[in-house]
Amino acid sequence: MSEITRVEPDLQFIKYLKSAGGDSMKKCYQCATCSVVCPLATDGNPFPRKEMIWAQWGLKEKLAADPDILLCHQCGDCTAYCPRGAKPGDVLGAIRAYAYTHFGFPQGLAKLCSDGKNLPILIGIPVLIIGILWMISGGMALPDVETFKEVGFGHFFGHWDFHWLTKNVFFIDLIFIPAFFFAAFAAFKGAKAMWDRMSDSLDANPDFRPSAGQFVVDFLAPAVIESVKHKRFNECGVNRNRVIGHLPLLLSFIALLAVTSYSLLRKDLFSLLVSEELRAVLHGPIPLADPFKVLANIGAIALIVGVGILWVNRSRNEAEQGSRATFYDWFLIGLIMSVGISGLGAEIVRLLGIVWLAYFFYFVHLVSIFMLFLYMPYTKFAHMVYRIVAMAFEKYRESRFVNPAVGE
Repeated sequence: MSEITRVEPDLQFIKYLKSAGGDSMKKCYQCATCSVVCPLATDGNPFPRKEMIWAQWGLKEKLAADPDILLCHQCGDCTAYCPRGAKPGDVLGAIRAYAYTHFGFPQGLAKLCSDGKNLPILIGIPVLIIGILWMISGGMALPDVETFKEVGFGHFFGHWDFHWLTKNVFFIDLIFIPAFFFAAFAAFKGAKAMWDRMSDSLDANPDFRPSAGQFVVDFLAPAVIESVKHKRFNECGVNRNRVIGHLPLLLSFIALLAVTSYSLLRKDLFSLLVSEELRAVLHGPIPLADPFKVLANIGAIALIVGVGILWVNRSRNEAEQGSRATFYDWFLIGLIMSVGISGLGAEIVRLLGIVWLAYFFYFVHLVSIFMLFLYMPYTKFAHMVYRIVAMAFEKYRESRFVNPAVGE
């Protein structure tokens, strides 16, 4: 007698997918065109055909344990060739948005970041935190133009004569170091929960697992390298030019991280080893001719250009393919654009010597960066973490630890 499988759809999950951009999924009638054009699909893995029917049935547990959802680069080929207009790419995007909330830690903050109605709160939290600390620091008293030209934003949070740590750095560290470690911990918790869920779906020996070193060398490091190279974007057809936006954006983040590290060393380490006169120079604005300042400006422009290309691509997809505009897609695009424009704007206005406007841009810049850190594990930015984990898992499930025949 054949076994009967009972399907119990989660109607709330289906409702969420429809509201998050997957409202076209009911048009799918399993023709498999999407699996034919998708480079991820194989004979034994009809992606995203199986995910479309799982989504229609509301099988959120199966989708949450499916690494292919994160391996998808949303190149748009499946949506472009779908004869029914089911938009599989949009459905997969909605599923990923759900996954970031589903695995998010803590759940309260993850759910807050999942709905555009909460945008005033999402902006208000960092504005309130930075605003209160700015007020407490005494930095709200704007400097005169001459002082501003000499110290730049070095007195944004005020000034004291403590040799080992400037007041400005103290307050910036007070804001961003906890935000960074919180985001890193939350992302780790979410990624681990996803890995555990995916591992439960494997028929693997729990006593035969890679060591920490093996995991990093054989699975994690190759996944990171592949992600940085954007190799899989080149397998896309219709939207292959998305790499033109993603790659400069990624490289700009790397460049700006290098510049931030240099600024930290210059202003807060090297300055301790020199005379008082030279220390004042090191604490001031980095000269425009400094190679790292040049790199910073190039990185800022690349960031704006990269996210601008993604902005145009997303708008074009919505116009030409009928993709639905979602908070999940636009929140991160708008936030990164805010980071780039406010940072570059603060520098330009500083050079013009307009103190109040420069301080306004700088405040917006701090708020934008704080939001980028704090909400990273719950927004589309989280795919940077979850996709690398999924890539590592893909390599793991094809290894001898899961498939003994590989080692023979």
